[in-house]
Amino acid sequence: MNQPAVPRILVFDSGVGGLSVTARVHEAMPYASIVYLADNAAFPYGDQPDAVVIERCCTLIAGALEQYPCDAVVIACNTASTIALPHLRRVMDVPVVGVVPALKPAAAKTRNHRIGLLATPATVRRTYIDQLIEEFAVGCQVERVGHPGLVQWAEGLVRGVAVPQAELDQAVEGLRGAAVDTVVLGCTHYPLLLDSLKRSLPGVRFWVDSGEAIARRVEWLLAQAGKSASPDEQGGEPRVPVVDALFSGPAPKGVTGFMAAQGLQPRVVTENWPGTS
Repeated sequence: MNQPAVPRILVFDSGVGGLSVTARVHEAMPYASIVYLADNAAFPYGDQPDAVVIERCCTLIAGALEQYPCDAVVIACNTASTIALPHLRRVMDVPVVGVVPALKPAAAKTRNHRIGLLATPATVRRTYIDQLIEEFAVGCQVERVGHPGLVQWAEGLVRGVAVPQAELDQAVEGLRGAAVDTVVLGCTHYPLLLDSLKRSLPGVRFWVDSGEAIARRVEWLLAQAGKSASPDEQGGEPRVPVVDALFSGPAPKGVTGFMAAQGLQPRVVTENWPGTS
């Protein structure tokens, strides 16, 4: 009897924030193989023109799929999802799943109808945030905070750099002043900062991100394609969570150990991908 083919998923981000989503995908589908692709040579995407983001996303993801044929692609970056997702879906032959700030589940959780949206400066300025609030958070006060430091602090964790707690406290002061009881982590980097954020905002009851919802969506899409083989169907063999981790720039120092701490262990880490040689 032939064993079902192991489903493979490509997770894409501009940096290491997508590792928070990768961990949720692995938890939901431990039988799946994952390739992680980070365009850290162009990090952060929020500082890039839209045309550059679209071109880099399409080119890098297409190249990765040539080398690693996958059954689904996850765009684990809010900026890339907002700007490039329609283009990617037009040119890709596999399902492409994006990420949006989890305002809908946050509105269902809040008790005092005061929600904090913690995102990058580029994200909080985008008109689609207004649309999400109008559609899913009517009757709620949504306090937006966009701070450029949080993404950099999350990236620093990979290198073993501690989060500057006093600066983080100051960065989220607006959420504390608004007495929010629910905070949306509107960037995939931010779950990596959750312990520090909880120290900054001890009064918050609910922390909401998109990782679990993305994992459920990918799992459903794979099931529809007949790619939902269980570990038992795979012969019970353990799977390496991340087959390869690809970085378009230099690989962040300490990334292998950091990924292992997230429950992920890359077999190969490739930097300056794709190379010119």
